[in-house]
Amino acid sequence: MCPTIKFSFFKTLFFFFIRTVFGQFRNPKALHRSVSNLHATHSGSSKYQKYTSLVHISDQVSERTLIFNVEGFLLKSSSLFPYFMLVAFEAGGLIRAFLLFILYPLICLAGEEMGLKIMVMVSFFWVKKDNFRVGRAVLPKFFLENVGLEIFEVLKKGGKTVAVSNMPQVMIDSFLRDYLDIDLVVGRELKVFCGYFVGLMEDKKKNILVLQEIIKQENSGDVIGISSLNSSLDHYKLFLQQCNEVYLVRSTDKRSWQHLSRDKYPKPLIFHDGRLAFRPALSDCLAMFMWFPFGLVVAIIRSFVALTLPFEISTPTLIFSGLRFTVITKPKTSRSFQNSRDCQKTERTLYVCNHRTLLDPLYLSFALKKNVTAVTYSLSRMSEILAPIKTVRMTRNRDQDAKLVKSLLNQGDLVICPEGTTCREPYLLRFSPLFAEMSDNIIPVASNSHVTMFYGTTAGGLKCLDPFFFLMNPSPGYTMQLLEGVSGLSMCQDGNESRFDVANYVQSELGKALGFECTKLTRRDKYQILAGNDGIACTSSKS
Repeated sequence: MCPTIKFSFFKTLFFFFIRTVFGQFRNPKALHRSVSNLHATHSGSSKYQKYTSLVHISDQVSERTLIFNVEGFLLKSSSLFPYFMLVAFEAGGLIRAFLLFILYPLICLAGEEMGLKIMVMVSFFWVKKDNFRVGRAVLPKFFLENVGLEIFEVLKKGGKTVAVSNMPQVMIDSFLRDYLDIDLVVGRELKVFCGYFVGLMEDKKKNILVLQEIIKQENSGDVIGISSLNSSLDHYKLFLQQCNEVYLVRSTDKRSWQHLSRDKYPKPLIFHDGRLAFRPALSDCLAMFMWFPFGLVVAIIRSFVALTLPFEISTPTLIFSGLRFTVITKPKTSRSFQNSRDCQKTERTLYVCNHRTLLDPLYLSFALKKNVTAVTYSLSRMSEILAPIKTVRMTRNRDQDAKLVKSLLNQGDLVICPEGTTCREPYLLRFSPLFAEMSDNIIPVASNSHVTMFYGTTAGGLKCLDPFFFLMNPSPGYTMQLLEGVSGLSMCQDGNESRFDVANYVQSELGKALGFECTKLTRRDKYQILAGNDGIACTSSKS
């Protein structure tokens, strides 16, 4: 047999095998033919639109009920694996996440519905229902980053919006309702036993019954369904049976759509939790699991260097290990202090820093090349023991805390983070005004951190591991910018400014230096959103 003919034969056989194994639902043309045959069995074929531009769809949805498929229409990438990996890692731990990762080939070969069931089983099995926060605190950030701008514009022009998804309700409900203002979310319920998820979903027929009730409440001809041409046949049956008009969008077209920018979010994403700082697609998960053993070793070495060696040796050693550290400016003399230079020589410095991670005071010490005392509102006992600088816990009683800060300033330079908690996104929380009456030598410090793999903060996990996760990043970064000094005590005593005015001024100056937006949100707001409490833990590990 001719080599060319032999090659063509095996090539044809190979592609036939791929299509047979992975199913026709991955072939848009084959799927379109199946949908066309399905549609021919229904009356009123004019409601089916083969390919439709978003501009045409947006002209049709105004003041009409819009039912859309989350995976097929809302998200640019229809792959659900990253979101279940987030659930597995954040709610179940590293071992569960690794199990989901090695089962990925089986998930692909099993087909869409069975693959979904496998991911649900691995991610949710025996996770306590009342403790599940991933859907509210972790997933919205990654879902929002996958929403297409053009798709969002269509949703804004519609009337009532109904989201339909094959994913569990607990994964998508908060994201769609709280951040995209979707009126109704129809997801699949998870079965629960003794307060724990058992990893099984309710049948999809219940979703269809819910949609039927929605259709009955709407006037005839006012319901439009939108999904992807590459979705499963079950979705097409659902839309064709329940909607007056159906529009199908090709997945190949979605790749050219723009991502929804942060400034267009209906509700700003200020707070989110979780350790993973990246969207865990398959290739990214492979990189993470390969790096993890090395990251543990690197974090231990970095911790040992920072805890034991003097600043002159530890700083270049940490930089050599991959840690990036930048000090932009040096502090300047406060204008209102120019007439009292003799007092300035003896006045201790109060450094006021925005709060990115628990390592802010430590990096300030590296920037100044001297030890400073850090006052904290919340710090784990383990972090206090391991901290190479002195840390003092505040009581949250204003009079007691004021006496504490004054006594510490008499002993040496002091650093305080008046936000009271960390914030990952480019926002500054409301500053507590206590520091404004404590000193006439206040230096605002603009702090910013950069991570690529793991976040060094948490609202619901073990706080003692926060610095360790930050140091596990391949190349973590910190930037410290020391701004012009502020005379808070003199301004408050003279009656020119109140302590609130001084605090707001320092917050605004730090916001300008960092390019962050100032907010009136507090520590309590953060923990109510992410953890469902006021942020005051009872255990020592989270205190």
